[in-house]
Amino acid sequence: MRRQLAITVALASAITLAACQSKAPDALPPQPASSTPPPETGPVPGSQADFMAQMGGRQVIYFDTDRYNIDSVDAAALQTQAQWLLQYPNKRATIEGHCDERGTRDYNLALGERRANAAKNYLVSLGIDAVRLSTVSYGKERPVALGSNEAAWAKNRRAVTITID
Repeated sequence: MRRQLAITVALASAITLAACQSKAPDALPPQPASSTPPPETGPVPGSQADFMAQMGGRQVIYFDTDRYNIDSVDAAALQTQAQWLLQYPNKRATIEGHCDERGTRDYNLALGERRANAAKNYLVSLGIDAVRLSTVSYGKERPVALGSNEAAWAKNRRAVTITID
């Protein structure tokens, strides 16, 4: 009798376990229709990432050796920056002035300052409030290209606009 009870309990357990197993459906049901569009992927409008994406490299302007004048290529880049800044009137920006490795530290700091101020003054002439713009000179302390050749020097003679909150 004990043996028969054990067999009955084992069979009942097996039937119960078999009933709990689920079979995968042949096809999944269709997704419900959504009235809201999927969220946009990309930078938050008005952020530094948005600024960088909109500029496409035009957040940097380049200068000739020992120069800080704004040429036509620089002017076009600064006009694009000004359009973005006008679109976001609560955003502020810092303009960094940079130099190549040649020259003394003091000379390059002064030249970097003149480059940053030239970019700032041009943005102000396009309608950006000067209070929203600050400048800093790094001289030759933050090169983007290492090397002692014209190609590296040309990349390091620049002014870079960075937006801040």
